[in-house]
Amino acid sequence: MMKKYIISITVFSLFLSFIGCSDDFLERPPESELTPEQYLFEESQLASYTINLYGILPSHGNWSFGTFGIDSDTDNMANMDYDNKYVPGQWRVGQSGGSWDFGNIRNVNYFLSTVVPRYNNDEITGSESGVKHYIGEAYFLRAFEYFNKVQSLGDFPILKKDLPDDLTVLSEASERRPHPEVVRFIISDLDSAATMMMPSSPDGNKNRLSSYAALLMKSRVALYEASWLKNFRGTAFVPNGPGWPGANKDYNQGWQYEAGSIDAEIEWLLNQAIMAAEEVAGAFPLTPNNGVLQQAVSDAQNPYFDLFSAEDMSDFSEVILWRDYDQGLGIVHNVPVNAMLGNYGVGLTKGLVDSFLMKNGLPIYANGSGYAGDDYIEDVRDNRDGRLWLFLKQPGQVNVLYNEQAGNSVTPIEPIPDITNNIWEKGYSTGYTIRKGLNYDGTQANNGQGYTGSLVFRATEAYLNYIEASYLSTGSINATASGYWRAIRERAGVDADFQKTIVATNMQLESNGDWGAFSAGQLIDPTLYNIRRERRNELFAEGLRWMDLKRWRALDQLIDNNYHIEGFKLWGPMQEWYDEGNLKFDVADATVSSPNRSEYLRPYEQTGAELVYDGYSWAMAHYLDPIAIQHFLITSENKNLSTSPIYQNPGWPLSANEGAQPINE
Repeated sequence: MMKKYIISITVFSLFLSFIGCSDDFLERPPESELTPEQYLFEESQLASYTINLYGILPSHGNWSFGTFGIDSDTDNMANMDYDNKYVPGQWRVGQSGGSWDFGNIRNVNYFLSTVVPRYNNDEITGSESGVKHYIGEAYFLRAFEYFNKVQSLGDFPILKKDLPDDLTVLSEASERRPHPEVVRFIISDLDSAATMMMPSSPDGNKNRLSSYAALLMKSRVALYEASWLKNFRGTAFVPNGPGWPGANKDYNQGWQYEAGSIDAEIEWLLNQAIMAAEEVAGAFPLTPNNGVLQQAVSDAQNPYFDLFSAEDMSDFSEVILWRDYDQGLGIVHNVPVNAMLGNYGVGLTKGLVDSFLMKNGLPIYANGSGYAGDDYIEDVRDNRDGRLWLFLKQPGQVNVLYNEQAGNSVTPIEPIPDITNNIWEKGYSTGYTIRKGLNYDGTQANNGQGYTGSLVFRATEAYLNYIEASYLSTGSINATASGYWRAIRERAGVDADFQKTIVATNMQLESNGDWGAFSAGQLIDPTLYNIRRERRNELFAEGLRWMDLKRWRALDQLIDNNYHIEGFKLWGPMQEWYDEGNLKFDVADATVSSPNRSEYLRPYEQTGAELVYDGYSWAMAHYLDPIAIQHFLITSENKNLSTSPIYQNPGWPLSANEGAQPINE
């Protein structure tokens, strides 16, 4: 993060490790026994504490593709291994661990419980604006962590303060609150954060949170919950729905939506998303795209390309928050090296690649689209949406323009995709890889020593949130949404007339490669689909796809119809890129999928031993994580799990090492 805080963070990390070393209520000593009495009385101390909690936020880490790899295990991206959540029965209830933990929440609550009273009593030295800002950061970080819990677990306890080490108190505090109530709590925290934080990052470099980050997050959270309630209504995943497990607890009896009904709650949430998104979008213009893929020093640099891989992201107009790295301080990652090869084994799927429009705004299958086909990657990129043309790598392209000899892991020219290599650092899982995250400077290509920035929040999401929320609310595209949508398409180098695309959209064809074509197992209307398509194409490889698929309830159709993850068209002219002996199929030691199964590379269908050899499947329970048995035990009487105030998520059994069960709807 910011260099001036490095020393403070290092000193404080030891203290914080004490209060953050365990996630279970009953395994922690009281915070008061561990906290220095004179700490958190100065503005600088508040700044150090909150920035030390920024690890809650996504950012690049070493030996991975950083945030660009988060979307793997979706219909957008695939890594070297398949995910067991697509194999019903293989994802099982744990004995311990899981998403049910309170470590980050306790650390934030300690700060707020300590600092807010001191602030109200005028006991903290420093500038008024600075002190308020760092309190606002804490509200934001608590909200962010709670949103993680809502996505993973749905209903969750609301904890606003430190708790004594008392079984009765701790058990009562474990009572799960219905997720619409939790989301209201999150939005309240984000409102507090937006009010208290400065509009601009106090460091001046966008390395710290701001009020606009809170507003962007508010639009994300509100849209998520509105979508969830809309798409899961009438199921056990919505409070008071049939089979909702919370109904079995006395403390949930009589629970009602604060807005009065589920429909009123959805509308309230959509309005919150609309207002917050519009405020952000109005303050942050889009970074321009000059349409140049720099391949020579003499070529103009492209700000839109550089946005994702710059060392310093502070000057890009749509950036709201980014993380700074420093090689000299050992704050580094390996994204630039991985971006020059196979993206650390993370490849784009055929479904994602096919979803990008042509420059003329037509889907690839439409009459008159001009699609050149997919015999070669060059053909795939030809006359396509500028985002695909810019970020989809092609063999022979230049990866390094400056200081070529400076790095020890430089790949100067993009090679033929190494699809038979099962080593993550070298292999290409689907044949399709991206250059988001690629920096042309060879000094970035020292293994494990990259220091390009990590983008956390950018305002384009707010544009997209507004479009979707306003359409869900009114059923039409208003003037503001139209302006945002046209601006995004123009920046992408696509015909701005989105109605042209909507008219040409064939939902049956789109459904072949896009889970977002569905909600609750049914095809959605073409307008809503193209809103989702725009979001998919703009935000791909930025870590939001799984969140979107869940809130859209976009995986039901996989319960009865398996889905095959595919990459590039191996069994066409591109097979000539490889020595025949390296392409082994229909044998026990196969290196690629058989042409008898598909022309397209299927990374998880090679030997026949893969559990997803017949494609991805789904179980309804998998929309939420199971809660591990340990958490029931420590909050129960005499280890009788039924006495715990916690209830298990829909479809998950109350016993360890068992998979999900069917849910009757």
